[in-house]
Amino acid sequence: MLHMAILGAGRIAATMAETINRMNQAGNHAVSLYAVAARDLERAQQFAKTHGIEQAYGSYEEMLQDQRVQLVYVATPHSHHHQHVMMCLDHGKHVLCEKAFAANARQAREMLQRAKDKGLLLTEAIWTRYQPMRETIAQVVNSGVIGEPRMLTANLGYEIMGKERIVEPALAGGALLDVGIYPLNFAEMVFGAPDQVHAVGVLSDKGVDLQDSMTLTWKDGKMAVLNAGANCVSDRMGVIYGTRGFVVVENINNPQSITVYDAKYQQIEHHPCPAQLTGYEYEVVEAARCIEAGVLECPSMPHQDTIHMMELMDEMRHQMGVHYPFG
Repeated sequence: MLHMAILGAGRIAATMAETINRMNQAGNHAVSLYAVAARDLERAQQFAKTHGIEQAYGSYEEMLQDQRVQLVYVATPHSHHHQHVMMCLDHGKHVLCEKAFAANARQAREMLQRAKDKGLLLTEAIWTRYQPMRETIAQVVNSGVIGEPRMLTANLGYEIMGKERIVEPALAGGALLDVGIYPLNFAEMVFGAPDQVHAVGVLSDKGVDLQDSMTLTWKDGKMAVLNAGANCVSDRMGVIYGTRGFVVVENINNPQSITVYDAKYQQIEHHPCPAQLTGYEYEVVEAARCIEAGVLECPSMPHQDTIHMMELMDEMRHQMGVHYPFG
């Protein structure tokens, strides 16, 4: 069993802590939740008390010096992922890093190169890439039930303007890296990497994108039209359109069902999501399995896919006119 630590003590860190505890309660002991670190000791201690964690640290550096820590989940804002992942790797820790993996492709390449040099696992924790519904969607589309897939639409939006990480350029704010990454990943899991991308955004007075409209095209004629928003609530739906019908995916941020319709708009198939703990358990299990096997890259989210996604979002930010202080 791997000793896992959480770097950061915010909302998503709490979800991960709950996930690991529920995994252990269900008899899955891939990891044990051993430590947590926050920027102040009192916050870390409260988090540890709430989630039954053995060790609490008031600094990230102090936790990383603990020789018992083997795997670290980085749960800080993506503006800080580069710094914190590099710290983990330099202390010899395997890393599961929350999405967006970094603030730009340059940072992502540096992080992955450092992991390779150190012989450590580093993987992006974008949960939809690891979930079993990903394979179900692929099986349905590849079965031919909707004919040849030609077009795809997807959206994800939340009203999250009250969060500092969304509105501040210094925190790599905006809708794209926080929520836009999900429709982009959804499209690429179905159609693969696009040949062209066109993006427009509605920017705040601080210059971060609050709404994004993204169109991806492929040389074979496929197209994906995607929307993301940080200032409005969307239905979170994904639809894959084929020559003989279409597939509706309920909630691309954590698919709950897949419904297939024929050309007469009649429902012909329905695939519910299998029972899950929180949906985060799949990335933890795969990361732990890879570490135990000495594999440094998770099959569900290859390093090249992570770099490609960061390059794609860099290009989109360039087209929208969104600039961060650090590039």
